[in-house]
Amino acid sequence: MNYQMIGYVIGRILLTEAALLVLPAVTALAYGESLRPFLLTALLLVAVGLIMGRKKPIRTALYARDGFAVVALAWLLMSAFGALPFVISGDIPFYVDAFFETVSGFTTTGASILTEIEPLHRGILFWRSFTHWVGGMGVLVFVMAILPMTDGHGMHLMRAEVPGPSVGKLVSRMSDTAKILYGIYLVLTVIEIVLLMAGGMPLFDSCIHAFGSAGTGGFSNRNLSVGAYDNAYFDVVIGVFMLLFGVNFNLYYFLLIKRFKDVFHSEELRAYLGIVAAAVIAIAVDILHIYGSVGKSLRYAFFQVSSIITTTGFATADFNSWPTFSKGILVVLMFVGACAGSTGGGVKVARVVILVKSSLADMRKMLHPNAIATVRFEGKPLTERSVRGVHVFISVYVLVFAVSFLLLTLEGFDLITTFTALAACINNIGPGLEVVGPMGNYAQFSPWAKLLLSFNMLVGRLEIFPMLLLCAPSIWKRRIVRQPSR
Repeated sequence: MNYQMIGYVIGRILLTEAALLVLPAVTALAYGESLRPFLLTALLLVAVGLIMGRKKPIRTALYARDGFAVVALAWLLMSAFGALPFVISGDIPFYVDAFFETVSGFTTTGASILTEIEPLHRGILFWRSFTHWVGGMGVLVFVMAILPMTDGHGMHLMRAEVPGPSVGKLVSRMSDTAKILYGIYLVLTVIEIVLLMAGGMPLFDSCIHAFGSAGTGGFSNRNLSVGAYDNAYFDVVIGVFMLLFGVNFNLYYFLLIKRFKDVFHSEELRAYLGIVAAAVIAIAVDILHIYGSVGKSLRYAFFQVSSIITTTGFATADFNSWPTFSKGILVVLMFVGACAGSTGGGVKVARVVILVKSSLADMRKMLHPNAIATVRFEGKPLTERSVRGVHVFISVYVLVFAVSFLLLTLEGFDLITTFTALAACINNIGPGLEVVGPMGNYAQFSPWAKLLLSFNMLVGRLEIFPMLLLCAPSIWKRRIVRQPSR
């Protein structure tokens, strides 16, 4: 383990977080609010960041273990410091609640302990949603885009943070790849803000909802979420952009360099759009008797399917009151999630496709033991290691889910609330069903349960292994190479 480099990178990340607090501070100043919550937090971040990241080590290499450690520690520390403005402002006075809200923001989950959102200070509301935007593409990816630090070893950081079965470079340098990704991310966000303002939404509200859509997080500045506007135009714009941010960002880069064939032949994209279309039609038919018209049924079905499969969590209707069939589809979509390499959470469409294909291949081998069954994805045969990686991920995911579920049952909530609360947190969605439905929140959970759910949010956002390996003693041990005796 390169402890000095780990400390240096984390120090630079904390300095970056201090700089990020400038935007909510400017927002607070514009609305005549106190700057104290942001200034005090920024000063503390600068002090700690300078101590840890003052001097760049001579040995700057970061390898797999270092990458996992940096990513897990960075997300924990950013959430721990990011909670302070909520506490200092008095908007969320209890630190565990503030930590839960901040983890939910950075992991783009959107789960909230707040029973009333609109009375919060504007600067705090901006910071709350801005954490979505920063965490959506990845904290380390953001830092690499503006502060290249690792002399070509950033791939281990990106692999540990970017969601999906595999991660590759778009260009030769990782810092340039990060800049391209965040450039596309920024442009899409600005376009959404402009379109929302064109429909009559105020600038502040447009920024809040664009941040939530871009990071697929779902924090709103309205108690009723997007449903407070009751505007079909806003529903369509936000719904479409949620789907766009759920697409693998590599495909947008391919569009820019005119590799249209790679985009149109993307197997994951076709599966993603197919699942969305099938779910929208099925739910629209099922809720037709509630809304009385095909247009309204399609509008609400489209928005909620877009919101849940991309793990955003915005709501325009109380789907908790929908028929069981529709709620069942939404619960399944919670686990499927968006595309690999997007800002969405969940298991990812790519893994679902690979899992189905590998299962069918195994069944064919049972019938024909001597046959060679090759699993192909995106037009290429997958190595046995890639297929095994998907199976290992699913196995560990189920294990973590099962253990967390049993612990959460100690809270005494009904089975549906407990199950969907955990599913919504580990898949980074936010709202579940019953107590934690779209019109509910997580305020009734005890402090230890909120910490458990915060851990699950981080586990889900970081694809499980960084957080689990952080708890493994072996990752921190120095490796001693013994010379063979003669």
